[in-house]
Amino acid sequence: MFLIDILGKIMLFCYNLFNNYGIAIILFTLFSKIVLLPISIWIQKNSIKMVKMQPEINKIKINYFGDKDRIAEEQSKVYKREKYNAFASLIPLFVQILLLLGLVKIINQPITYILNIDNEVASKAVQVALDNNESLEPESSSLEVSVVKDIHNDANIEKYKEVMSEEDLQKIKNFDMKFCGFDLGWIATVEKGIAIWIPIIAGLSALVLCVGQNIMNVLQAEQSAYNKYGMLILSVGLSLYLGAFVPAGVALYWTFSNLFAVLQQWLLNIFINPKKHVDYEELEKTGKQLKELEDINKKNGKRTPEQRKKEKEDYKRFFSIVNKHLVFYSESNGFYKYYKSIIEYLLENTNITIHYITSDYNDKIFEMEKQNSQIKAYYIEEKKLITLMMQMDADAVVMTMPDIENYHIKRSYVRKDIDYVYIPHGMDSINLTMRTCSTNHYDTVFVTGKYQKEEQEKTNEVYNLKNRKLIDWGYTLLDDMIADYEKNKVVNEQKTVLIAPSWQKDNIVDLCLDEILDSLKEENLKVIVRPHPQHVRHMKDKFENMKEQFKDNKNIEIQTDFSSNSTVFNADLLITDWSGIAFEYAYTTKKPVLFVDTPMKVMNPDYKKIDVEPFNIWARNEIGQVVPVEECKDINKVVNQMLEDNLKYNEKINKLVNESVYNLGNSAEVGAKYIINSIQEKINERKKEN
Repeated sequence: MFLIDILGKIMLFCYNLFNNYGIAIILFTLFSKIVLLPISIWIQKNSIKMVKMQPEINKIKINYFGDKDRIAEEQSKVYKREKYNAFASLIPLFVQILLLLGLVKIINQPITYILNIDNEVASKAVQVALDNNESLEPESSSLEVSVVKDIHNDANIEKYKEVMSEEDLQKIKNFDMKFCGFDLGWIATVEKGIAIWIPIIAGLSALVLCVGQNIMNVLQAEQSAYNKYGMLILSVGLSLYLGAFVPAGVALYWTFSNLFAVLQQWLLNIFINPKKHVDYEELEKTGKQLKELEDINKKNGKRTPEQRKKEKEDYKRFFSIVNKHLVFYSESNGFYKYYKSIIEYLLENTNITIHYITSDYNDKIFEMEKQNSQIKAYYIEEKKLITLMMQMDADAVVMTMPDIENYHIKRSYVRKDIDYVYIPHGMDSINLTMRTCSTNHYDTVFVTGKYQKEEQEKTNEVYNLKNRKLIDWGYTLLDDMIADYEKNKVVNEQKTVLIAPSWQKDNIVDLCLDEILDSLKEENLKVIVRPHPQHVRHMKDKFENMKEQFKDNKNIEIQTDFSSNSTVFNADLLITDWSGIAFEYAYTTKKPVLFVDTPMKVMNPDYKKIDVEPFNIWARNEIGQVVPVEECKDINKVVNQMLEDNLKYNEKINKLVNESVYNLGNSAEVGAKYIINSIQEKINERKKEN
């Protein structure tokens, strides 16, 4: 009651300044914003503090993904250290509700609170209104508004004179509730007509506030789209409801409160600029990492009961085995090909048990396990893999997955002397095609050849990686592909061109595939379009339409079946953009590649820190030719010329292969022997300690 009396006096003061009820409500709203400005400043600082902490909190969620108790514990420590109050954002809402409730009462009882007429007199006037108006309900909250309307219309005036003084009657007659054509005592659902604009205007003001907050409010801007739009729908819906069932004066207050809030947020951002306090680059980086992990978790959530059961059993079985020497990890079935020859050498020449972890339930390693007792295979999805890797106990762990330690997959917390070995899944530039520092936390990196080694040596120097070993390995997959190609290669009766674009923004499919096909369709060539699997997945209709378009052209085939690689190596010429398939194709077949010069695929924006020109860039002119996108309409001329010069390219490519790839035909043995020696060193060290 005390608060309402104070608010009533403030409203009366505002009304007396301009003798205009609408302006009084607007001034009252502005006054409330000014009085509450210290709280708003505190909230702004508290919100900035929250967003400033968010990268650290994201890292906690990544490091302890799935462990809710540990995440809550670590998050609480951060809040305590930073003296952050998670409930601070509720204060303005609580204050706003108090003000709104108070204002509703003041607007419903203008005789008592604004005109300052005695309570007893006001009660008698209300009784007159009830006695003479059958439509009024005794429990109605706006009976005093009805009294004002009666007196303005001279209705039952003699009755009112009996209970009120002439001075009080005159006060009420002089009290104008009109503003911009609206009576601020109107309730939209009662008055209808023009009053219907009251909730619409209130709803629009809420829309402006929500959009403004989503853009300008440091905390709201970082919310998910679901939260943003959810709050928008709730706020607009509440405002529409509020505007429909309360007097227009309350809706006017609500409207200007929203508009002033937008202005206030803009001013706060000028004087307390979030950009001076928040590392938005780190925030975006950790946010993406967490999102990737959550996406993985969603995918894992669709697993069958059998998959969950197997993972649980395999996890337990993995840790039940002590003295593990060698562990391989594979992200999916398709990654076995990078380990294949090394594993085969180990199986044939040692008695080392190979512990093979895969995140693919259908990995063919499980069939191999049945045939060879030296292989122990485990199905562990990425969520469970986090804790498994943290508790890893082995002499050597071999992986093709970059970014260990940088993101959710960490090195072992229980054993510090594990030799983590990185095996590349490409012969091109690691620095350009992988994220920043992607292999920096590996103890050993197998390098495919001279140019990859130069780049990694420079990486060691720039990042002061004194203990990271580089092994002159080669590329076992290339050895396997060359052997398979020599055994199964064919000579085409008709020259064959394969178009194999990468899966990245602005690739051949996006920019110039139609022009290339138009240019080649009249040539005496077999043209095969082999899109990336992701293209087929996301642009299925496009490729089905292309199949229909060229169904009568025997020289053009749209191939969406990826069960065999024979198409790739049987082609006489490959057309691609930045796909890694270019070097595998050229090095295996010694045939040329035509590169369409689409925007370069750069995974590492800091790649120029390493002062070695990426192999992917300069080697394109060694194994083929580069054509600008705008010249693709005449690409047939270049294709025919390159096919004629096949022998010249064969010699150039062969020379580059011998210069740039280590241990051709022997890389499996080199890689396996390093792993054997590394394990033996660990065993010898333990013997010395004992």
